[in-house]
Amino acid sequence: MTGDYDVLILGGGGAGCSAALHLSLRASRVLLVERGLVGGQATGVNFGGVRQQGRNPAELPIARRSLEIWKRLESLVGTDAEFAKTGHLKLARDEAEEADLVAYLDVARAHGLSLLMVGRNAIHSEYPWLGPKVVAGSLAPDDGSANPRLLAPALANAARVAGAVIREQTEIIGYRRDDTGFVLESRAGEEFRAKVLLNTAGFWGGAVAAAFGEAVPIQPLSPNMLVTEPIDYFIKPNLGVVGGNVYLRQIPRGNVIIGGGYGEADPAAPWSRPLPEPTMRAVDLAVELVPALAGAHVIRSWSGIDGQMPDRIPVIGESLTTPGLFHAFGFSGHGFQLGPGIGQIMSELILDGRTETPLAAFRIDRWRNPPAGDGLDIQSASGEVR
Repeated sequence: MTGDYDVLILGGGGAGCSAALHLSLRASRVLLVERGLVGGQATGVNFGGVRQQGRNPAELPIARRSLEIWKRLESLVGTDAEFAKTGHLKLARDEAEEADLVAYLDVARAHGLSLLMVGRNAIHSEYPWLGPKVVAGSLAPDDGSANPRLLAPALANAARVAGAVIREQTEIIGYRRDDTGFVLESRAGEEFRAKVLLNTAGFWGGAVAAAFGEAVPIQPLSPNMLVTEPIDYFIKPNLGVVGGNVYLRQIPRGNVIIGGGYGEADPAAPWSRPLPEPTMRAVDLAVELVPALAGAHVIRSWSGIDGQMPDRIPVIGESLTTPGLFHAFGFSGHGFQLGPGIGQIMSELILDGRTETPLAAFRIDRWRNPPAGDGLDIQSASGEVR
């Protein structure tokens, strides 16, 4: 047997590592267990968008709260993870997409999110490098980007300093709850015990939930990502489009990061890889938006594994079958920005039994008992995966 703790956390992405930090800062004895390396899946291999614009309305209170942590990340964990407030410019390519942008202004306003509509007469004068296919845009000036590879390790290191135990390369093969609490069994034969279990295991969080009688219709998601050689720096805002079939950003040293389409994966291994056809399609779509990208060499492509829910919003909250079990998984390709805030929210649920952030839309039983009036029928206006 290896140690008794107050809280066991399964999964070392941004949400899990943030929860380990926030719980440890409140003197909880925490063990985080990660099958691979912290940040090795969805948190570490995504586009890097720190984006509020275009989210499902139910996610906006979390995104707003999480952004406040992003702003003070350096003081919290010792690095800003290259967070930069570049703005997020979402583009319309026809009248229907422009109408979608206009409709989302009311959603944003209701949640205190400032958006600036850039109409047909202004879009090309303000952004002369955009292609003729673009007809309008919506700018979220407070949104930005960060380096995905830096976030989870920084949160994990800060959690260690605060007293948490972080166990990487530790695969859990057994989950149970007995009279003393939760027991996790590793492939190496170790057992870890605690009164509380927090499930932040991404796609594999579905299997954890199912082990406690809460199966959900989760599917693996592998966004297709690529990066170009450095070129002259001229694209300051992150770019997305209505419909989400391409998104791109340029970092100051000149490389352009582009996302679009999906790769393939085997979560049982686990492994994932990008595919050539979606990569080429993403490049073509990016060049339609920014013609100056034509001829830029792609130097690397990659993918990872996330969990996608049918309504494209995560499961967040306390288990409805098992006291002491909490869930935060299934972020459907856009959990990177939310991760720091999710960890803080989960620490409140675990230690205080409540949080002021509304979570009704994320109930784990929503497919069987959908709550009324929670916005579940309103999907992200962009569909963007980041």
